Amino acid sequence: MVRHGSGHPRTGIYRPASALMASAPAVLTFLGTGDSLGVPRVYCSCSVCEEARKTGRNRRLRSLVRIDGLEGGGSPDDVTLIDCGPDWGRQMEAAGLRSIRRMLITHAHFDHIGGLVEWADACRWTKQRGQAHAPAEVIPDIRARFPWLDRWIDFTPIEEPLVIGCWSIRSWRVHHGFNGYSYAYRFDHGETGYAWVYCSDSIGLDEMQKAPLRGADLIVLGTSFYREPYPYAGRSVYDVTEALELREELQPGEMLLTHMSHDIDLRREYGLPDNVKFAEAGMRRILD
Repeated sequence: MVRHGSGHPRTGIYRPASALMASAPAVLTFLGTGDSLGVPRVYCSCSVCEEARKTGRNRRLRSLVRIDGLEGGGSPDDVTLIDCGPDWGRQMEAAGLRSIRRMLITHAHFDHIGGLVEWADACRWTKQRGQAHAPAEVIPDIRARFPWLDRWIDFTPIEEPLVIGCWSIRSWRVHHGFNGYSYAYRFDHGETGYAWVYCSDSIGLDEMQKAPLRGADLIVLGTSFYREPYPYAGRSVYDVTEALELREELQPGEMLLTHMSHDIDLRREYGLPDNVKFAEAGMRRILD
């Protein structure tokens, strides 16, 4: 794999190798939109899981997105993933990807880091070190689970905005309910002003945590259920009804819902606003 950009190992600032390269907008692609267990669940025979087994409209691997072109130079290996769950290998095969140079990680729960072992093995075979960026408090948790990953993956804490091409990327801690905390990411383009947010695992955001979502053209938000029936104290992710309330408050240009359990049936008409949609594997958005 040939790197077409260079990055300082401590600042994490990446720039295209040639200023003469034509700038192109970055592209967001969903490779997985499922919750921590995915759909279908092995033990479940509900109508959504049965449909997922037969025709596959509701088949969902763990949540993962791909971003092409953050550096803006048109390089085919300028690919960034957010998170690396246990379905990573299948998602890479489905996308036709053979190597990944860079990842952003939201938190250290297994459905978001379970594929790091496979990525490290891919780095070993291709003899190309992986670059993983994560909030500082997340990295020790990853190393505690997989202490050998440092042999092939460089973990860099995001302590200041991470700059890649014209994009400034910041992370901040968000409530993850009963499951503790996660981090969200906001991407701001320095030239076009386009801004978007990835917030897959959150619930009950306070005003400080909601502030970075304001003014976003696109918000990707995790919603496990349409209307979650369980006590709030034991919950960890927004449901769709709560997401719609948040959308009404924040007024993003578009909201895409991910991290969905088998409660969400994509065959059903939910009457969502025109600018709110359930994400599906393969769905793309031009970040411009």
